[in-house]
Amino acid sequence: MNQQTPVLRIQGLHKEYGRITAVDHLDLEIEKGSVFGLLGPNGSGKSTTLGMVMEVVNPSGGTYSWFGEVPHHSQRKRIGAILEKPNFYPRFSAIKNLQLVCKIKGVNESRIPEVLQLVGLAARQKDPFQNYSLGMKQRLAIASALLAEPEVLILDEPTNGLDPQGIAEIRQLIIDISQSGKTIILASHLLDEVQKVCDRFAILRQGKLIHIGRVDEGFGEEVIIEVSSGDLNALDKSIALFPGFISQKALKDRLEVKCAQGTDPSALSKFLAEKEIYLSHIVVHRKNLEQQFMEILSNNG
Repeated sequence: MNQQTPVLRIQGLHKEYGRITAVDHLDLEIEKGSVFGLLGPNGSGKSTTLGMVMEVVNPSGGTYSWFGEVPHHSQRKRIGAILEKPNFYPRFSAIKNLQLVCKIKGVNESRIPEVLQLVGLAARQKDPFQNYSLGMKQRLAIASALLAEPEVLILDEPTNGLDPQGIAEIRQLIIDISQSGKTIILASHLLDEVQKVCDRFAILRQGKLIHIGRVDEGFGEEVIIEVSSGDLNALDKSIALFPGFISQKALKDRLEVKCAQGTDPSALSKFLAEKEIYLSHIVVHRKNLEQQFMEILSNNG
């Protein structure tokens, strides 16, 4: 596979259930080595999309390709996926459950100690699955998905139902796995989850793609500064020359200015004073990640 070829390319992918459109002509490309987040409210089409590209759900239309090739059965060995809740034999230990998975997948059992160590279950490998916490069960499922040394790991809502400690452990595990060079595709309805572990993301709403970009660009902490002076016309013209300026909006008796992440409001005030424009009003607001996410959703309603 050429370095420039996307690991996964989706073109016009569509799924209907009767009168309900679950995925609406989706176009998407996921690059090799990225941690890609599919973000959106419950019912936005994330799981259906993953189900289609994993051949669990039949598309109503559109195409997709893995590794630049037409989908075929042998590709499945290059992809590890967890699309449902972990499902193992309750009375069997982690080792015995993974031995069964190895037989099904045709994988050498020598990989078992390595994956158990990676997911932090080496010390509990002989305990029965039924005695595991939800977080441990999820980590065993990830170990199972990694047995065949896949190039791509797909995780659908990997922290769903976990307590804060379990969530933190799974997130760190995802980061650790990504550092080995694997491509990870993560579906989640949690903004915080995507922001902490992904480098690129797409937002789905009612089956439609409404936003795509890098996490550090799409969810940077913008600085909103309200300013006013005795001469609004001069202020309006000069403020656009400020190095951290992004955009501005005129309000009744002041300007609302959007500035780049890290902008120091005092630097703006000094910049204007050097042009003999003195502020009579300055108030700083920082738009948090949740506000930006909700704004994207509402703007595409």
